[in-house]
Amino acid sequence: MNAYRLLFFLTLLNLLNFVDRQLIASFANFIVPDLGLTDTQYGFLTTVPFIVFYSIAGLFMGVLADMVNRPRLIAFGVILWSVFTAFTGAAKGFISMALPRMFIGIGESILTPTSMSLLSDSFPSKRMGFAAGFYYMGVPIGVGVSLLIAGYLGESLGWRNCFYLLGAIGLVLGLSALLFKDRKRKISSEGRETETQGVSKETTIEIVNTLIMALKTSSALRFTIAAGVFYHIVLGASGFEQLWLVQERGYERSQIAQLVGWIGVFAGLTGNLIGGLLSDWWQENTSQGRPMFLFWLALLTLPIGIFYRFVEPGTFVFWLGIVIGYFQLGCFFGPTFSTVQELVPENIKATVVSFYILTLNLIGLTIGSLGGGFCADLLRSSGYEEPYTLMLVIFSIISIISIPCYYLAGTKYKKDKKNLEEVFN
Repeated sequence: MNAYRLLFFLTLLNLLNFVDRQLIASFANFIVPDLGLTDTQYGFLTTVPFIVFYSIAGLFMGVLADMVNRPRLIAFGVILWSVFTAFTGAAKGFISMALPRMFIGIGESILTPTSMSLLSDSFPSKRMGFAAGFYYMGVPIGVGVSLLIAGYLGESLGWRNCFYLLGAIGLVLGLSALLFKDRKRKISSEGRETETQGVSKETTIEIVNTLIMALKTSSALRFTIAAGVFYHIVLGASGFEQLWLVQERGYERSQIAQLVGWIGVFAGLTGNLIGGLLSDWWQENTSQGRPMFLFWLALLTLPIGIFYRFVEPGTFVFWLGIVIGYFQLGCFFGPTFSTVQELVPENIKATVVSFYILTLNLIGLTIGSLGGGFCADLLRSSGYEEPYTLMLVIFSIISIISIPCYYLAGTKYKKDKKNLEEVFN
């Protein structure tokens, strides 16, 4: 029962994490005209200042999480990002919004690698698909709740006050993390129990070298990471979704934020639960790993994911495309984060999660959002009437590369899992 209590609390923190992270995109139709931003500036704000610090700091935080008291580390991270979420609400322009985003990135970089490390020490391996999937319910639900905040409170409270409110809630939850105790770490590959250690140059170098060896040894690990990167390219571009829906599909900004917010919550929640449970079943009952489940899901949903961009708004196919997008987002996290943890030794599980997050965000999301903004500005200056539509389709096509990567990761998983035990024993 204590493990499930911890899982619920960490999921709540992850939900807050993605609400805060997504606020700029959810309030795009409020912030962009208020601050007079171009698409390139907006795309930059949604990723670069946040992602660069989030990704690089996250790699160090993963190493740190493998060596120090994890609930205290989480508390520090939540409090840090919440303070700067509140500061974001005071932004007067491009620069003053970019600066707080850097520190939000540092704070949020702590949560996931540390949480996944705690969960892997709290649940058996065969239940990690479920645990990771439940934890990552915070992603689609957080994105959805962020849109609901914009839709229901944006007009009445204003976007700035919503940032202040979320910052205050985060401070309370951050302090609550101190009520949890750290977990005893599982037996390492050398057969000894890994106790909490102090930070040292030697242990850090050992962890990094082990990660490099694991990447060299496992092609399934490399293909899982590559698939996630290409999938995150279209996720980065989707930061322009609200602008697309209002400017090119004719919806009112609060109304569409509400509608998409509710879709995000329920479709994402369904995807997380189904993705976690079905990927666990798939791995237990077939000769393939969890990524193969994502291969078939991506292959089957690909046509509608592109076609719905061109249909009339309000039609069945239009809404089905939005539902599938959030459902697929929910399905992604449990299978892939479970896979990368299971393909490395016990003592670097937090570190590999940090490395995975670094590649997803620094490469995938940055290309999608910054490239998407530049592409939209270029298309608009060239006289194209619907620049967001064409840009989103282009980046969806680029993300198709993730499909063969899922396939290769799924087919090679069990062989690489067996090799892991031989190489590191």
